[in-house]
Amino acid sequence: MNLPESVGNRIRELRKAKGWTQEQLAEAASLHYSYIGGVERGDRNISLETLEKIIAAFQVPAIEIFRFEENTDHRKALDEHMTLISSRSAEEIAAITKITREVIAAMGIGSKHSRPGT
Repeated sequence: MNLPESVGNRIRELRKAKGWTQEQLAEAASLHYSYIGGVERGDRNISLETLEKIIAAFQVPAIEIFRFEENTDHRKALDEHMTLISSRSAEEIAAITKITREVIAAMGIGSKHSRPGT
């Protein structure tokens, strides 16, 4: 898979994690929905300015566009959490992190870096 296809797939994953249609992403990024379709298919060689518009629409760190990990349930769940908290303030994220740690501790789950099956 080439870079435009990988970036396009990642944009599709993030869009779906946010629960958006191509039209909704296009509107948030001030782009045309058919252009978004071309980007997601890897048909478009987009500029950095256009990529910046898409990243801003998602309100995620730019590095998220380049996380080309296998599309697993684990990755989908992380993407959903990232989109839920990405537009929150630093104080809100800190509170969410604290609550998450408390829930994990109450569930008796191991260290913060362990995952089921690892």
